[in-house]
Amino acid sequence: MNFTLLITFLDGTSKEVTGIAADLVAFEAEYDLSVSRLNQDMKITHLLWLGWHVLKRTGETKDAFPKWVESVEGVEAGSPK
Repeated sequence: MNFTLLITFLDGTSKEVTGIAADLVAFEAEYDLSVSRLNQDMKITHLLWLGWHVLKRTGETKDAFPKWVESVEGVEAGSPK
C-alpha cells in the first residue's frame, strides 16, 4: 500500500513523497501502533515521521528525525496510490 505526503519546508520549498510498505512497517515498529489505527488516532508527529522515513530510506536526508523536523513548516496527507 503506497501513500503520498506533501512536505513543506521553512525555506519555502516543498516535496511530495511516496511511501511504501517498508515505511509502514518501520512506523509500526517505531511507535508500536498499527497503521490501520492512524485514522482514529493520527498525530502530526506520525505524518512527519513517515515523511522523514521516506526521505531517509531514499537517501534524500541523513538528518536524525529531531533535527530534520526543525526544517519543516508542515505536512499534508495525500491520496493513497
